[in-house]
Amino acid sequence: MHDQPFVSVVIPNYNYAKTLPRCLEALQHQTYKHFEVIVIDDGSTDESVEIAKQYPCRLIQTRNNGVSAARNLGAAEAKGEIVFFLDSDVALFEDALANTVTAFEEDPTLGSVCGIYAKEALFRDSLFEEYRTLQGYYWRKSSEGYVTAGFFSLGAVRKSVFMELGGFDRRLNNSEDIEFGHRLNEKYRLLLTSKVMGYHDDEDEFRKLARKMHERARQRVPFYFHRKKPTKGFETPLRGIGMLFVGLSTLLLPLALVEASMLWGFLACVLVFLLTDAGQYLFVRKERGLLFTLYFIAMHWAITAVVFWGFVRGFFNFATSRQFRMKYKYGE
Repeated sequence: MHDQPFVSVVIPNYNYAKTLPRCLEALQHQTYKHFEVIVIDDGSTDESVEIAKQYPCRLIQTRNNGVSAARNLGAAEAKGEIVFFLDSDVALFEDALANTVTAFEEDPTLGSVCGIYAKEALFRDSLFEEYRTLQGYYWRKSSEGYVTAGFFSLGAVRKSVFMELGGFDRRLNNSEDIEFGHRLNEKYRLLLTSKVMGYHDDEDEFRKLARKMHERARQRVPFYFHRKKPTKGFETPLRGIGMLFVGLSTLLLPLALVEASMLWGFLACVLVFLLTDAGQYLFVRKERGLLFTLYFIAMHWAITAVVFWGFVRGFFNFATSRQFRMKYKYGE
């Protein structure tokens, strides 16, 4: 009789034929062996289904309903005491499942254990992807500990807790992690730990990430209004101040192009932005050198500007659209 907890690895997938083999291969090399793999293919139009059939997993095909619905379906089908949600563009370190189980066993108050992405990308597709990979690693690594925002691209939940909470909000496919994490924290604790890690194939184009981050920021406005609780994790007050100064700098930049005196105001805003997250840039300087750090700063300023205007758009939508307020009234 097996005395180790059984783990169900649930992988939602939509058109990730490029990364799915690496994801499934990494699971075959886990040091922890008492688990099953469930792939929920969410209506892929590429070769994902054929790829999944080549690996030891249970494949469930659905029409395209979004990641939240796919995860909920996988959890309902799971036989394990622990449900480990894993995106199909992530390849786990070989000790990830073992360390997850250990964390649950050591702390019975935990409802969830979430991991972080490695500082190396799964595929090095572009310089921009290297920016995003290092940035994501640093923010999560510097936020280790008990948090309120979940990261269920590689995060586990006790199945009993998941079913008690009713799963992810199907209306959300961009901010479902943070909403579920806050609901979970009302009764349980959520641990973010670098002992659970995986290589991630992040966005490799500015346009793709900008669209995603803008919409995520827009959706979070009603969350902050309705929940009335701060998010504990990488969204620190200092980083919030930095974002405000980035927003101001975007207003000053066009003025600086026609009025030289405005340039000093723009540069002052950028300086405040840098100081509010100085540790991040020192980390990048150590990892990749000065030239890449300058590129990193430029990209991070631009993405932060996109996020700022996403929040502005969200506040406008919240004030003018009852449909927006109700549609994104999280957890209700």
